Amino acid sequence: MRSGRILVVAGKAVAVAALLTWSLVPIAFVVMSSVKPGQEIFAVPTVYAFEPTLEHYAELWRRWGQFFDGLIDSAIITAGATALAIIASTCAGYVYSRNSSRFLNASVMFLIVVRLIPPIVVTLPLFPLVNIMGLNDTHIVLMVLYATFFVSLGTVLMRTFIDQIPRELDEAAQIDGAGRLTILRRVIVPLAAPGILAVAVFVVVFAWNEFLFAFVFTATKAKTAPLVISEMIGSIDGVDWGILFAASTTQLAPILIFVVLMNRYLVAGLTAGATKG
Repeated sequence: MRSGRILVVAGKAVAVAALLTWSLVPIAFVVMSSVKPGQEIFAVPTVYAFEPTLEHYAELWRRWGQFFDGLIDSAIITAGATALAIIASTCAGYVYSRNSSRFLNASVMFLIVVRLIPPIVVTLPLFPLVNIMGLNDTHIVLMVLYATFFVSLGTVLMRTFIDQIPRELDEAAQIDGAGRLTILRRVIVPLAAPGILAVAVFVVVFAWNEFLFAFVFTATKAKTAPLVISEMIGSIDGVDWGILFAASTTQLAPILIFVVLMNRYLVAGLTAGATKG
């Protein structure tokens, strides 16, 4: 029995180590390459001992100033999409949690199915509609698209978190004269804060890194950082890998720090309902 448990633990440790290697090695390569001298980035054999330089970051600032404009656009769009997704998911999750009917139960499965649809499927049909509404190349269209894409998952997560809040609290608030919106704002939202933060993590990571919608629906006024990075790859002057890695690191750093700080809420979101009795 003991040897069997040791093998299981060892197997899990190997799996975790392999997963970490798979995830962290590419990130480490990009970050290290961003501070390597240009001629040493793809040197064979690989150069591990080198004198770090910030030359690529300085060149990024001088030659690709629009990249930093793209970071600002990405931040604006991400913040707006996250706010919209949280508001819609919290309200919908409250309705699903506190009401029960065949229609609502069936629509939960519909939400999950919708979330599985690839974004490319809805991109082309939406393009003429966005043009007719005059929303092409605006921050608003990406905010709405990103929020809409995650409302289904956010609603399911929020329903799970709100289910854990005793209904007696709602009833007590109703006795005191509180309406539905007051109960949601003053009772549900504070107690479901971990769920709200979990939804926020998913939306922020998606919106900050999303490329397809941004590529199709924006051109100049709402160009996000991933789009500028793609332009670096397709530059007619050739790819300056040092600058590209510097831009990738700059774009990666904020979201990586955010995910590390919010890790506990991300885990809560991924395991929501797993221990529900």
